[in-house]
Amino acid sequence: MANISLIVGSLRRESINLKIAKALIKLAEQENLPHQFKLVDIASLPLYNEDLWEDIPEAVTQFKITIKNTDALLFVTPEYNRSVPSPLKNALDWGSRPSNDNSWKHKPAAMLGASPGQVGTAVAQSHLRSILLTLNTRVMGQPEIYLKFEESMVNDNNEITSERTRQFLLKFLNKFNEWIDEVGPATA
Repeated sequence: MANISLIVGSLRRESINLKIAKALIKLAEQENLPHQFKLVDIASLPLYNEDLWEDIPEAVTQFKITIKNTDALLFVTPEYNRSVPSPLKNALDWGSRPSNDNSWKHKPAAMLGASPGQVGTAVAQSHLRSILLTLNTRVMGQPEIYLKFEESMVNDNNEITSERTRQFLLKFLNKFNEWIDEVGPATA
């Protein structure tokens, strides 16, 4: 069973991407997929500042340990101003430092995003893909997922209400599992 760190790019409590992330966890459980997801907290990370390495914040230490001990990474992110949200970029920076201690290295990774618009996360995912390749992750190329989110898409029990969307996301999770198997889960 792959231990997957699920990182949501938005900090908002009612984030549609957080709703999708929770729905993916529920879907994997319902389908008995070989995924064990852990939502990773990025809200407690301070803004990246090289000076903080002198007295490393506990949130940074725990974050790096979590990423190092995961088999794979799944990013679920919105798009802010045609790029990745700053909290997500901040987390990527903390995980990549110091340069001899890149927590992201060799991790199989995939991404998706949801927005009210048709392809609202396409540019953010393009930027994220570029960053992840620089961090030496093993990014899954296909399928690319840009969900047009509608309020009725996920119910209060974190279940996907549309069978078509459910099957679409199930196919994505199965492809991600194949990707993890192909490149091999990376652990610390």
